[in-house]
Amino acid sequence: MRTEDLIQALAADTPRVPPHMAERRVFAGLLLGAAATFALVALALGLRSDLPGAMMQGHFWMKWGYSASLGVIAIFAVLRAARPESPPWRSAWLLALPFGLLLAGSAVELAIAPADHRMAMLMGHSNWKCMAGVSLLSLPIFAGLLWAFRRLAPTRLRTAGAALGLTAGAASATLYALHCNEVTATFVVTWYTLGIVLSGLIGALAGPRLLRW
Repeated sequence: MRTEDLIQALAADTPRVPPHMAERRVFAGLLLGAAATFALVALALGLRSDLPGAMMQGHFWMKWGYSASLGVIAIFAVLRAARPESPPWRSAWLLALPFGLLLAGSAVELAIAPADHRMAMLMGHSNWKCMAGVSLLSLPIFAGLLWAFRRLAPTRLRTAGAALGLTAGAASATLYALHCNEVTATFVVTWYTLGIVLSGLIGALAGPRLLRW
């Protein structure tokens, strides 16, 4: 049998991949993990007692806008990394946009605040709890995304792991905001960001081992 005939015979037995299968699987994993994280936030930490009123205030949407925008940008990196031999993600700089905007807001916030209030604005009353909470609560979401990648074919495993970790961290931060009652941009740009970055680092370290196929 000629090589061309063999290739055609093998290809004929290969099942057709449904359109947008990778996207559907990634979003299914994201939703499954987010549901688990939401349950942990609601049952283990507790939702804010003033949540309906807080959702009418700007500081709540500042937190949600920041973490959700990071998540939306990171998910594009996840979808790119899901494909074999994907090119380097040249749009990673987009992650700096929401960070830069919130950092600018923090600078204005600190500039107009009394000097003796600035440290309290930075540290809040739950700084380390926030950072740890965002990173730990990202684990179910990270697991859901790992499940999604079991049927995909990433080849840049560390990059893919980092993208999964950042996406999971941003989604976790969005859900953690349902519990957190910190109100300053300075707190959010510091401690939320550290939690999300820590999730990304965990993903980058775990990616080569957990995404190998």
